[in-house]
Amino acid sequence: MKAHVSSILLGVRDMDRAKQFYTEGLGWKVQKDYGISVFFASDGASPVGFYSREGLAGQVGTSPEGSGFSGLVLTYVVRTEARVDEIMAEAQKAGATILTPAGALPWGGYGGTFADPDGYIWSLGYSDQGTDQPYAE
Repeated sequence: MKAHVSSILLGVRDMDRAKQFYTEGLGWKVQKDYGISVFFASDGASPVGFYSREGLAGQVGTSPEGSGFSGLVLTYVVRTEARVDEIMAEAQKAGATILTPAGALPWGGYGGTFADPDGYIWSLGYSDQGTDQPYAE
């Protein structure tokens, strides 16, 4: 198995709220809306989609109940500190919970984290140390 993700599927409690957060709040574009699932335009990266939390849990054979840290963090690497600040502000305005405000990171970079309305954690980051980073934009 290669270190590659073909798609990222997030189980959400409220499909309309999740779509609103990502489209109106963060500017994502819906590529396909099947009613029970939604996929976003990926711009050549791994596509991200939503299913109902119960439906996705049933599909993979687990319980939809869960609490606390899931052990999953989605990372988004950008090219400037200013862009980190912009995205953090967009996310907060859209209803995200800011977990760590944007600022200097212990390893020398700059970033912050937020949780979307379903609790999925996004880690935004910038560093001028590397030239081969997997930039999201």
